[in-house]
Amino acid sequence: MIYEYAIFNIIIISAPLILGCLKPFYFLKHWLQVLVSVLLVGVPYLIWDSLVAGWHWKFNYHYILGIELFNLPVEEILFFMTVPAACLFTWEMLIRRLDNQSIPLLKTIRPVFYLLPVLGIIIFLHGQQYTGLAIIFMGLAILSDRFLKTHLFLQKRFTIYFILVIFFTLIFNGYLTWRPVVVYNEIYKTGLKIFTIPLEDFGFGFSLIYLNTVVYEKLKLLKIFAADHSTGTIMNQPM
Repeated sequence: MIYEYAIFNIIIISAPLILGCLKPFYFLKHWLQVLVSVLLVGVPYLIWDSLVAGWHWKFNYHYILGIELFNLPVEEILFFMTVPAACLFTWEMLIRRLDNQSIPLLKTIRPVFYLLPVLGIIIFLHGQQYTGLAIIFMGLAILSDRFLKTHLFLQKRFTIYFILVIFFTLIFNGYLTWRPVVVYNEIYKTGLKIFTIPLEDFGFGFSLIYLNTVVYEKLKLLKIFAADHSTGTIMNQPM
């Protein structure tokens, strides 16, 4: 059914839009911060996706409308908005209910992950380009978290968030690869899978969500696009 990927996006964004309007889950006050995060982070991923579409992977035209922009189905472009927005909604619900408790061990081991971009470049140059890029972007996400001083990596609640994102990936990415809406070229990756999901998809997806969450939290810390409920206006402060 050519509407499947479009319906997939609608289902993904439904929870933040519907629940986010309700008082116990009210999320829409952060809509501009979410939009800015999604757009800033989405651009490099869309460039990556556009450059390798038809090469590292292709899209099954049985499940998409056939409308393309920049070599990508419009549904794929929406994916980079709906999925991060839904995950940011999940993150916001977590931080409202859990304190900012850190895990000391993670601070000790974090520097090891700074080497991921180097490892990714080596793997990329040896031909497993999707594997290499996924590792590079994971490393960049961790480095961004460190240098923007959001330090999400160290937080216990971020570990819970990580587990939830993996769970969502198994469900939603599992659907996309099971149908399959996305078909992969095995040459450019390890071939390792969890069910029908290439192992690299977990790195690709989590780095996307990680970077979105880092930018979102940085905007909140700096009160960029923060809602001023007393006046009903948006405060746009310079970074």
